[in-house]
Amino acid sequence: MSDFRFTRPDPFPPIVKNLIIINALVFLCQIIFDKQYGITEMIAMWPIMPEKLHDILVSNGYLSGSQGFKPYQIVTHLFAHSPQLLFHILFNMFALWMFGRVLENVWGGKRFLFFYLASGLGAAALHLGIQYFRAEQLLHAFDANDITAIKNNIGAVAPALGASGAVMGVFAAFAYTFPNTELYLMFIPIPIKAKWAILGFVALDLFGGVARVSGDNIAHFAHLGGAITGFLIVLYWNKRNRKTLY
Repeated sequence: MSDFRFTRPDPFPPIVKNLIIINALVFLCQIIFDKQYGITEMIAMWPIMPEKLHDILVSNGYLSGSQGFKPYQIVTHLFAHSPQLLFHILFNMFALWMFGRVLENVWGGKRFLFFYLASGLGAAALHLGIQYFRAEQLLHAFDANDITAIKNNIGAVAPALGASGAVMGVFAAFAYTFPNTELYLMFIPIPIKAKWAILGFVALDLFGGVARVSGDNIAHFAHLGGAITGFLIVLYWNKRNRKTLY
């Protein structure tokens, strides 16, 4: 006699639900207390930079003395979003729910939480590495008094915040696990398979990160770091134990 049991997928599994709640509560705290306590400034992830550059930036009014990298920001920035851009948190949380709930139902809560945080940390690592390289360029620009180079690299000292890197890891894992799932994306009237959608997003972030378009305040390399980390983790899991993954 077969002991087959059907388990209905949870439309709002606990880890995804709690991650969304935490992000929403942090966003609310930012809106309410930012002017009084500078919440966003504290929990955003500031770049790692040479001490000499930090002193130059403070003396020239680009930074305050309290602004700078703290190790805890590697985690806290994953739960912070721009208080001025409601779309920022809405898009990230919708994407987390859309793709994360599927993966959590397949993997279970513990594995999904590990995956989500690992993707976020991978995103932070690549972003910090690229920003440090750009900070070195900015320091050389100040030493040479090259105004054009300073303007081109001043973005290296901007803080990063948002769940986008971790969410990109989730999307990459979804696309790898369910590559032929058809998705309807904004402004595109035809369905696109997940595997092509993730490649498109990666290509856009790679272009944006390399081109450094004026006025673009998106942390493209954080997105790429999250996608790469997520892909590598799910690839390893799949090679190690296909039954566990699927």
